[in-house]
Amino acid sequence: MTKNVDYHQVIAESSSNSRESQHHFCISARTVECMSCTTILVGKKASYDGSTIIARDDDSGSGRYDPKKFIAVAPQDQPRHYRSVLSHVEIDLPDNPCRYSIVPNVLPNRGILAEAGVNEHNVAMSATETIAVNERVLAADPLVELQPANKAANTPEIPGGIGEEDIITLVLPYVTTAREGVARLAELLETYGTYESNGIIISDVNEIWYVETIGGHHWIARRVPDDCYATIPNQLGIDDFDFDDAFNAQREFMCSADLREFMDAHHLDRTMSAAVSSGFGFQPTSAFGNVNMNGGSNSSSGAALRCNHFNPRTAFGTATTKDHIYNTPRAWYMQRYLNPSEDWDSPAARYTPASDDIPWCRVPENAVTLEDVDFLMSAHFEGTPYDPYGTLGTSESRHRYRPIGINRTGHMVAMQIRPYAPETSRSIMWISYGSGPFTAATPFYANVDDTPAYLRDTTPEVSTNNLYWANRLIAALADAHFYETSNAIEEFAESARAYGHRLVERTDAELREMTAQSSASESQESAGAAEITENASIAIIARLQQSNEEMAEYLRTHVTKLLNDVLYTSSNLMHNSFAMSDRWN
Repeated sequence: MTKNVDYHQVIAESSSNSRESQHHFCISARTVECMSCTTILVGKKASYDGSTIIARDDDSGSGRYDPKKFIAVAPQDQPRHYRSVLSHVEIDLPDNPCRYSIVPNVLPNRGILAEAGVNEHNVAMSATETIAVNERVLAADPLVELQPANKAANTPEIPGGIGEEDIITLVLPYVTTAREGVARLAELLETYGTYESNGIIISDVNEIWYVETIGGHHWIARRVPDDCYATIPNQLGIDDFDFDDAFNAQREFMCSADLREFMDAHHLDRTMSAAVSSGFGFQPTSAFGNVNMNGGSNSSSGAALRCNHFNPRTAFGTATTKDHIYNTPRAWYMQRYLNPSEDWDSPAARYTPASDDIPWCRVPENAVTLEDVDFLMSAHFEGTPYDPYGTLGTSESRHRYRPIGINRTGHMVAMQIRPYAPETSRSIMWISYGSGPFTAATPFYANVDDTPAYLRDTTPEVSTNNLYWANRLIAALADAHFYETSNAIEEFAESARAYGHRLVERTDAELREMTAQSSASESQESAGAAEITENASIAIIARLQQSNEEMAEYLRTHVTKLLNDVLYTSSNLMHNSFAMSDRWN
């Protein structure tokens, strides 16, 4: 039986505890930098098979663990009037949503939080990568936070803007390309504002766009170059922006229509001219040639600048001591892995874990695979002195930096959109639940009407009957005995990914045969072609769902075995163990 999400019920349940919701909202608005995610984006010429790949760890805040589920949302279940649980903003939605699949939270107390999804037009979204902007930006364009009613002052409630809870639900069902997704998101941001700083990824078979919110209403977007990957570790990351392109062809850049004037009015640009000054160093001039920018004068030295380029990271972002502990080391490690011939470790290395200028994107030395993505999204600085499970370095260095694969990961979803596959089966969501070092991402077709119960029916309470909790139990048991259990976990991960690849290849082959037979039938009975096509589409979706069920059943069997093996090993290593047993055995 299909069990699509009922958003109206979710919203009703979420709103029933409004005090708790408002309390959490206030906390999240003030401590947004403490939220955790890691993102890697792979352009189609940088990936191993020509696919665009976007992947993100969805990590909960410290001390909280959010159960996850994989569901399909039918058009009739999409609300026509939307009310945010956290900010109480209300938005009328179009009447033409499409079907889409997402991996949201199980608990409705903070709203839907769709987090990762693909729609039937093969547009994918991952939202959001929590980032931070500096105080100058927050002063110039404050975040749009919920203002509760004040009975004493007789003032009504003022809703906040949109945020992570809302973005996929408001955008993904209504777009057919990534560029359309950027445009719709931009309209929402400019109309309603946002209560937090976020990075949003939108992709299709040709392009990957990364959007960063700048204050309450402004935004920038950059297209990931086809031959590059991009790394984003909870930090405003875009490090180059071209206004000429953004306000003309928009091949690589887009932004708020008034961003140039906004930056000028609030002195946000920090570009320094490389021209010779009257005495020492650099003479401050505007990147836009404006005499008022940064208090500098417009001298002939402005020609030395790429006059319409600036660095958003230095203009809008942060570079704090906490960034060097929590954020920059993750970008350093991902790029160290994908560009290993560069010097990353010597005292003369150009980039260190604490560098603020690690590039946002770069060309990899080898084409990036799904296995690379899965490894990096679960990485804990293997092969460095910073690995919490390692033997290099010291006890201090092994816990100096925040790992990528962390205990609070709810899920990792890598969305692969394949140019060589038919549109009906083009998009695959590689999903893993729980802490990355102890599990593996496996493939599930996105264009379906229903999802496997093993991933869909996650319970709020602990249960071995669903993938999320089984993976959480394995991780908690294996963590204390990492090396003793690592062989079993690595064998499972390798076998699961290999099975997934074989399953996708087999399913693709069967779908090609089904399509060929359908085409032959249409040519023979042209009068009934529409009915044949509709029947073929239903059959294809059924086959995709069958493949997903096969993957889920494989996971059920092998995750149960892995849990048994890890439990046995960990039980033998308990501190109260005693070798001698009854009758001197």
